[in-house]
Amino acid sequence: MATRKRKAGDETGLGVSQQYQIPDKLWARIEPLLPAPKPKKKAGRPRMDDRKAMTGIFYVLRTGCQWKALPRCLGAPSTVHDRFQQWREAGLFEKLWQAAVLQYDDKRGLDWQWQCMDGAITKAPLGGKSNGA
Repeated sequence: MATRKRKAGDETGLGVSQQYQIPDKLWARIEPLLPAPKPKKKAGRPRMDDRKAMTGIFYVLRTGCQWKALPRCLGAPSTVHDRFQQWREAGLFEKLWQAAVLQYDDKRGLDWQWQCMDGAITKAPLGGKSNGA
């Protein structure tokens, strides 16, 4: 079996640059929050590695690419998207956000009394009476 050539900056062999991979320290904080996998209904392919799936999810979120444009080295796009949906439904990403906010509060401190909301309102470019529509 031929060994795959690693790309520059890819120390783990996942096929993407190190900048898109989850550091060990961060994974140690994410892994305990993962929900238990659902039992398989029938025999088939082994479950995709959770860290590889999360790397694929973070890659899509960070690059803004479409799920179908996910590099194949990070897993099948449909599998990674399915895992994203499972974890979203299980509340994993909310738990990650809460853990990050609490960690930031411990390190830097948050003013829990202060709140802010942001928004933008713009004119519709092709609407209204000015253009006869």
